[in-house]
Amino acid sequence: MKLLTAITLLISMSVFSQNCSCEDNFNWLKQTFEENDAGFSYAMETKGKIAYRMHNDEYIEKVKTISNPDACIKTLYNWLTFFRSGHIGLNRISLIENNNVAPELTNEEILKKYEKSERLDIDVEVFISYLKTKRKVDYEGVWRYGNYTIGIKKIKNDYIGFIIEGDGVYWTKGQVKLKIDKDGITEYHMKNHSKNEFPDTKLIGNNHLEIGEDFIRFKRVASIPDSDSSISNYFKMLEARNPYFEILNDNTAYLRIPSFNRSHKNAIDSIMTANKETITSTPNFIIDIRNNGGGSDSSYNALLPILYTNVIRQVGVGFYSTKLNNQILYDFLISPEANPTEASKKWAKEAYDKLSNQLGEYVNIHENEIMTAKYDVVYEYPKNIGVIINNYNASTAEQFLLAAKQSKKVKLYGTTTKGALDISNLIAVKSPCGDLELEYCMSRSFRIPDMAIDEIGVQPDYFIDETIPKYKWLEFVSKSLNQ
Repeated sequence: MKLLTAITLLISMSVFSQNCSCEDNFNWLKQTFEENDAGFSYAMETKGKIAYRMHNDEYIEKVKTISNPDACIKTLYNWLTFFRSGHIGLNRISLIENNNVAPELTNEEILKKYEKSERLDIDVEVFISYLKTKRKVDYEGVWRYGNYTIGIKKIKNDYIGFIIEGDGVYWTKGQVKLKIDKDGITEYHMKNHSKNEFPDTKLIGNNHLEIGEDFIRFKRVASIPDSDSSISNYFKMLEARNPYFEILNDNTAYLRIPSFNRSHKNAIDSIMTANKETITSTPNFIIDIRNNGGGSDSSYNALLPILYTNVIRQVGVGFYSTKLNNQILYDFLISPEANPTEASKKWAKEAYDKLSNQLGEYVNIHENEIMTAKYDVVYEYPKNIGVIINNYNASTAEQFLLAAKQSKKVKLYGTTTKGALDISNLIAVKSPCGDLELEYCMSRSFRIPDMAIDEIGVQPDYFIDETIPKYKWLEFVSKSLNQ
């Protein structure tokens, strides 16, 4: 049975109140995390109990005076970040279930709430006619991002972005969506009109406006031809929601995998099956997993035979045994989502019994602590495999890299990954009042502390520094492999 990569279940604990204070929620959060999170003891080992006590003393006082729900959840989440930066979470149930829309507000009430927002009323037809006469390429133009079409007009030293077409409720025609000052600092208004500031606004080529590091990307509606095809290829890669394969040149095949989510497994498998002959007759193969935040380990299985040169060893995990964790894991293993057979149901019960007999311990529920993958064939081609990575790679993406880099053919290109793998198997539980959802982890890798990834990441073999624009990374890797 393959390791679980992410489990997301909601369970309701016994309700003792329907009006929890921030202090009530903090006490529940602290107790639940301390008793059940697989990374809690490791944090105590690495950061120390004195630091934790000081951290708690600060927050115990803070939560006593907080009555605003938004301020409370922000404070509680900040408390959680003491332990690690990845594979933790805290959400308001109302925001999850209502997609950030307060259930008591009608469309008319939302419109009224934002009717006094700053406006820039521009005759759009006149503005478009003006744009057609421009020779200089800058921020001015008509741009599209998600459900928004905006115009950006230079007024004095600032560029003002105004809504041409919005959602008609939160954002309506003429409202100011963003401002870019002379230094390239952008004040961007979110869906609820709150303001975020981004210091790194960039015009990439002629047709792409990037606000924030890989955060908001506008595309020019009336495109202006770019002289560099690398730019369009870069944004094709960024915007892809599904994996795709193409031939870059006579010597190089390319596979883009935006996610290892379980839903992408069939697509990845199909691509590898359909293009196996091409890949195994081409000297170089590039696998681009930039921004791939993880998913399911099974999603990358089809890649392993192609990169294989020697036995691949992967270290397993220990599940932290508590009554809560064991029940959640068992319920998942026999759930319809897991599509269990009679044999797997039997195995699930045996694993549950094994865990229940070792409460408070890290338990290996599989046969071996070390898993190995061995294949019958080592393909002559591809001779060189480059995997492109960045600091948004985490979880299963990092697990794939630990397997891939054991091949003599594979080199990693890019920047260090995020570092969110050692503490894994994410689950979610509801607070007693049902207003919060805590995400924590059930398992801890047997690699640590000797080979920790969390907060460290996986290092590239070839670091791509800032002097090489992101849209040139693929070209850089291709040239490197073809040298």
